[in-house]
Amino acid sequence: MDITLGPADGAPASDRLRRRILEQIRSGELPPTAKLPPVRALAERLGVAPGTVARVYRELEQEGVLETRGRNGTVVAGSEDPVARQAEEAAAAFADRARALGLGTDEALRLVRTAMGGN
Repeated sequence: MDITLGPADGAPASDRLRRRILEQIRSGELPPTAKLPPVRALAERLGVAPGTVARVYRELEQEGVLETRGRNGTVVAGSEDPVARQAEEAAAAFADRARALGLGTDEALRLVRTAMGGN
């Protein structure tokens, strides 16, 4: 497994790293339970601050994409249920697009609630 920042498109390193991890998960390059490099090791390899990698891992964990298992490290979360997996992928794609449009979490969630027929 080789996690990179992805192309330098003017986006911050954290956004590029986040997109790259999600791409690798979607493609199957990082399957469920795959162990990610430790924060400091990946930060050093990519030439970014450890806080950048830690923030990306933390955000992806909050979204249910990654799991932190204490001393056992950070791994790709995932469901073997194909419907749940497709929903996870759709949610990740939406989050990427909303972020690219400059939407915050609250606004993005409001749009999802409206689309789902909720409040």
